[in-house]
Amino acid sequence: MGAEQFMGAEQFMAPEQFMGLEQFIGSEQIIVVLAGALAGGLVNGLTGFGTSITALGIWLYALPPTVAASLAVICSIVSQLQTLPMVWRAIRWRRVLPLLVPGVVGVPIGTLLLPHIDPRLFKIGIGCFLVAYPSYALLRRRDIESDWGGKAVDGAVGFGGGVLGGLAGLPGVLPVVWSDIRGGSKEQRRGVLQAFNTAILLVALVSHAISGLLNRQVAVDTAVAFPATVAAAWSGAFIYRRLGEHGYQRAVMVLLLCAGLVLIWGNR
Repeated sequence: MGAEQFMGAEQFMAPEQFMGLEQFIGSEQIIVVLAGALAGGLVNGLTGFGTSITALGIWLYALPPTVAASLAVICSIVSQLQTLPMVWRAIRWRRVLPLLVPGVVGVPIGTLLLPHIDPRLFKIGIGCFLVAYPSYALLRRRDIESDWGGKAVDGAVGFGGGVLGGLAGLPGVLPVVWSDIRGGSKEQRRGVLQAFNTAILLVALVSHAISGLLNRQVAVDTAVAFPATVAAAWSGAFIYRRLGEHGYQRAVMVLLLCAGLVLIWGNR
């Protein structure tokens, strides 16, 4: 990401604000936080998820895992709430609720696991999954649409998404694969993903607050990331409106594949 993009993001904050922030974090850390916010916001605006998948790989170079996870949750919520009205009418609640209820149960479990997870092993594990499935999806000759497993699988996917949401602000990793298998239009897929993600992330934010993870450093990093997240999410939503059905699904899978490769490469 070029320097001019960082400069574009910085115009949202006055120079004296950045000088004040540097009392808490260094200029290099500010750049890293901005870079993650821009990338995560753009991806979320484009696909309806992916702030954490994209941004965590950047933020973990400069931030402690617990701070990066809380920042990912907050920025994800900011992006989701901006674009949720765009797909509200396409949300099919009969598909969302079987995911959402177990997902809410999984969130506090993920939050409790957060301080005990090895960041390197976690990133490699998620990275391998994000390389394997998208590679299959991009290489197959036709889309699939299956009800295999029924409500039991829906619940398991939702629970796993909730755990990943509480753990690292990554509730969309499993549901996006689930939505690819279940099928539907791009609006229906995004509607399910975004409704689930928004609800789980809000619960995750409360869980992080109760656990004492929302400290001063998280607040300062959020102040840096907020304007970049807002601007980038709107840019991503602009691109989304111009994508066709097939183009949207390929964009989602390419995003997951690239995120997986970045996570693995950063831990080689």
